[in-house]
Amino acid sequence: MLRPAMNWDDLRIIAAVRDEGTYAGASARLRIDETTVGRRLARVQRELGVPLFEAVDGLRKPTRHCETVLEHVRAMAAHVAAIDRIGESQPGPTGRLRIASTNSVAEELLAPRAAAFLRDHPGLSLQFLTSSENVKFSRWQADLAIRLRKPDKGDFTIAKLADVRLYFFEPADGIDPEPIVCAYPDELDAIPEAQYLRAKRLRNRRVVTDNVRVIAALIASRQAVGVLPEHSCAALLADPGLRATLLPKRRDVWLLVQNHLRRDPAARLTIDWVRRCFAEVGRD
Repeated sequence: MLRPAMNWDDLRIIAAVRDEGTYAGASARLRIDETTVGRRLARVQRELGVPLFEAVDGLRKPTRHCETVLEHVRAMAAHVAAIDRIGESQPGPTGRLRIASTNSVAEELLAPRAAAFLRDHPGLSLQFLTSSENVKFSRWQADLAIRLRKPDKGDFTIAKLADVRLYFFEPADGIDPEPIVCAYPDELDAIPEAQYLRAKRLRNRRVVTDNVRVIAALIASRQAVGVLPEHSCAALLADPGLRATLLPKRRDVWLLVQNHLRRDPAARLTIDWVRRCFAEVGRD
């Protein structure tokens, strides 16, 4: 008896469950009902005759059979992308690169320089995936990712992208003995910004956020203190009503690249451009 042909949408469900770890997460990502995710995944497992996931600590962990299936899916996705590029007449490398980063990196470093880059390379397009936190990086959601914390491990290539200068800002007049402190959440205690604020033993910790735009707005009011990366504080450095102190420790920034893109011409161009964006900070 012939086995039914595998459905591409079913393969996307397998990938989504693997990346998200739950049926609910896969449902939200693919915008289909959670029961549909479970039903279609159960059907695929019956047709293949092997388990694809096992429940571990409340999450769906892929089995070795699942990893084998996904290796084929990755190859299929690469072929689809290659087919999409057939017939393109633009000179030079072509393709769309998905870049995951925090909001501030995309808005303040990449976006101001993106138009010139795209003008010089008409065959390329960029998709920015942004969040106030580190955007989740998986082979299904992004091609490159810029991380402010070094990942412990992962199926990708990681390289140090830059070390960014950090500045502590406070009102220049020093009239208020206890200005409002813009602190980072407890889960970010290990970053240099949080360590510096903790070492100063500032007591008026009344704003907690990881959003650098919120911190910058409070500092600009000249009634708050906080630490910001150099690409987020050009206007504050020029404000005579503020005093800026360069921190002795810098913030490491990491670039993650999907392994299958390491030699891709379009990816290499984009990686070099991202590096230049960071290298230009402080020289603008």
